[in-house]
Amino acid sequence: MPDIPLAVIALLCLAALAAGWIDAVVGGGGLLLLPVLLLGLPAGTPAAYALGTNKAVAIVGTSGAAVTYARKAPVDVRTAVRIGLAALAGSSAGAFFAAGMSTDVLKPLIMVVLLAVAAFVILRPAFGTAPAPGPATRRQILTAIAPAGLGIGFYDGLIGPGTGTFLVLALTAVLHLDLVTASATAKIVNCCTNAGALAAFAWQGTVLWQLAALMAVFNLAGGTLGARTALKKGSGFVRVVLLTVVFALVGNLAWEQWVA
Repeated sequence: MPDIPLAVIALLCLAALAAGWIDAVVGGGGLLLLPVLLLGLPAGTPAAYALGTNKAVAIVGTSGAAVTYARKAPVDVRTAVRIGLAALAGSSAGAFFAAGMSTDVLKPLIMVVLLAVAAFVILRPAFGTAPAPGPATRRQILTAIAPAGLGIGFYDGLIGPGTGTFLVLALTAVLHLDLVTASATAKIVNCCTNAGALAAFAWQGTVLWQLAALMAVFNLAGGTLGARTALKKGSGFVRVVLLTVVFALVGNLAWEQWVA
């Protein structure tokens, strides 16, 4: 592990806690965690190490949130696993393309992603507020498996941040789930994408395991708490958190990119 000051390690752990909570509620915890890792690791550290370490941390919190949701939310585990397997294949492929990406490329991409998510949610105020009218059709499931599973999985391995949010949006749109059920389903799928990407990063040797293990403890606590909060508060709360997180992060990244 590189030489990182204790104060920076403490900040990274707090970010992991907050990211776990955010990721469990609405997805997109990596939108907080990855930029913090990119800033916290010593100058000159390849971006692939931030990406790989982020995956090692996120898979723990995501798994904790998935277990919490599965116990209390009406999740179709079979469908989630099928989408997850497609996403695993996509994320493994994306991770192999990520090794050559630089920090200068990542930050603008993340900002574009955030703004697109915010615009979609604002323009669709009723999006994800009503439960599904009935079981998903075969066509809906195949659509979720192919474009959503493979496509979002590839994005997860390539860049990562916002994957959970994209999954929530895609599952809500394609399978007509409410936001809470979509968040629960997305956690199971996200476990698969994280596993595929992490395997690729581990094979390349770009995971800081000691740092990841410490941060993962905080991420797990945040993920478990976030899932319980979402189940208790409902879809309206999830929507508010989504927009709040998106705009806060856009402002932060814009400041770092063009002002700081």
